[in-house]
Amino acid sequence: MTTTAPRARTRRSTAERLAGHRPFWDEERETMPPRQRDAVVLARVQHQLQRVYAELPFYRRHYDAHGFHPDQVRSLEDFTTLVPVITKKDLVADQAAHPPFGSYLGVDRDQVARVHGSSGTSGVPTMYGVSHRDWARCGQAMAMGLWCAGFRPGDMVQVTFPFTMFFGGWGNVQALELLGAGCFPTGSMVATERQIEFLHALDVDAVIATPSYLAHLAHRAEELGTPVRDTRVELALVGGEPGGSIPAVRSRLREQWGDLAVVDGAAGSTSEMYPFLTNIGCLQEPGGGVHLFQDENYTEVVDRDDPNVPVTVGLPGAVVATHLWRESQPMIRFWTGDEGLLDDAPCRCGRTYPRLPRGVFGRIDDMLVIRGANVYPSAVEAAVRDTPGAGAEFRIVVDRPRDLDEVLVLVERGAGRSPADDPALQEALEARVKRAVNVRIPVQVVAAGSQEAQTFKARRVVDNRPRP
Repeated sequence: MTTTAPRARTRRSTAERLAGHRPFWDEERETMPPRQRDAVVLARVQHQLQRVYAELPFYRRHYDAHGFHPDQVRSLEDFTTLVPVITKKDLVADQAAHPPFGSYLGVDRDQVARVHGSSGTSGVPTMYGVSHRDWARCGQAMAMGLWCAGFRPGDMVQVTFPFTMFFGGWGNVQALELLGAGCFPTGSMVATERQIEFLHALDVDAVIATPSYLAHLAHRAEELGTPVRDTRVELALVGGEPGGSIPAVRSRLREQWGDLAVVDGAAGSTSEMYPFLTNIGCLQEPGGGVHLFQDENYTEVVDRDDPNVPVTVGLPGAVVATHLWRESQPMIRFWTGDEGLLDDAPCRCGRTYPRLPRGVFGRIDDMLVIRGANVYPSAVEAAVRDTPGAGAEFRIVVDRPRDLDEVLVLVERGAGRSPADDPALQEALEARVKRAVNVRIPVQVVAAGSQEAQTFKARRVVDNRPRP
């Protein structure tokens, strides 16, 4: 019997990973002059507006109610300043009135290839139908994105995103198959201990996970005596929650995993925009951030209080996204609830797409207003991750015991730390949190392992304030 000798457990540098492969998945698209690309985007915007107004009752009602007609859009500036946004609330209400897909499905039901869903606050999921043509196109878009992120043929990739009704890892699997990589879709139902065993046993080259789960894997592996630093993993694509472009989070992951390239994977990509890739990080940009595939999904950054007011490049604002090619449930100026800023400076990789250099660094919808001050959970997380001695988990607890809001950050002490270290750790945490959010917030150090590990779409804000 012939056996294959195991590969040496060595990690390649970025240059070694990319060597011998073409630099682009679709060079013509990815290096197109920006003005030429803008013309393509405008033509697709005009096509989509005319189609949804003529064929999708949801959009016709929405546009008529706002006094808008597609003929008014003659430029990308018109698109931003004249077209009303749509929100998740709008979509949920329309599906309730026109179940199961709402009055914006856009194709006959027999053309639907896949149905996915997302959880809803009322317990009724939002349903997403994807046509056969759309599913095929999104595979190519995802492959182009994963190629930009550094995935190559021959890689063995462990995908830990859920494989349930949520879109989760499905698009990644499709794209990995297209670009010739090996895919091991463990999903979220495989126990962490088994995930760690597989990382070692299969000589996995790359992992796709949330930042929280990567940190959890590293922490548990240390406890088991099988550290992830001893694996072959050299590339991590992180998504599902902010963190992939937060320097402190990236630094913490590299510290835990060793010589690891961390790439922001579709920061802020929502179920509404997925599985069409909105954005993805670049392996050749070590500072993080994501490229915006503007000729696939057109992304704008607008005033957070008025989505018809564009924001100057380099200034933060709200992210709004549009499907340029999707026929089934197309999103036209969808309010994602994310905050970001645009950068149109050239990237060292040669792609001419603009970037969100800090990725999605906050959720406008999740921003906490504490006594008139804006507090972003992602900024608190960055401060915690940047503090030596802090553990893997923390919570931001908001309450209103009397008339004023109060906030407390509970942070686990790191492994190997004793309660005697708590006062110094608390002082260091409070100083870093204050620098991060410009507000003094008390911190309480708690025992390691006292808080449930957050592994997918981490929810670390506990808001106990009474609802109006």
